[in-house]
Amino acid sequence: MRRSPGRGILAACCLILALRSPTVGTAASIEIYYAPEDAPVDRLVKLYDGARRYIYVAVYGLTYPPAVKALIAAKKRGVDVRIMTDREKLNDPKQRAALEALRLAGIPIRVNRHDGLMHLKQVVVDDELNTSGSVNQTSSGNRYNDERLDVITDRATSLKAREKFLGMWKDQSRYQHWQE
Repeated sequence: MRRSPGRGILAACCLILALRSPTVGTAASIEIYYAPEDAPVDRLVKLYDGARRYIYVAVYGLTYPPAVKALIAAKKRGVDVRIMTDREKLNDPKQRAALEALRLAGIPIRVNRHDGLMHLKQVVVDDELNTSGSVNQTSSGNRYNDERLDVITDRATSLKAREKFLGMWKDQSRYQHWQE
């Protein structure tokens, strides 16, 4: 059986186009930062400064003043900022003060209805990047503790992280609005 040369050329062209497609052959970019040497929470602050559409934060501890300031500044720029944290952590005066400042700036905050179980430390920004790791957004998490922050630039992974956050946000049986 004789093959037509046109078929081979067509197959080669399809392969070239597939390899040039943005969904094929691209890999996520992952930057890894360790505390204390890399000051990972300062890296988060820079991400907050660059956000244009939204910042969704799920974290146990959020007391680092530059992070609080950057989230408030993002809200003032028109960025949709949402925070989820642990109800038990509200016993920390620094956490309460930070959350109160965020709430007064118009940032909605949800807390879980089950103390001590918010182990997720995730940020999602603009469908383009998300973070994960062990670091809480605290001075200790930035400067003293042994911590890790992974910054993942990948649309598919970020969309999945966004959907998880929004699913938690809507779950009224597990999370409630926080107000003083």
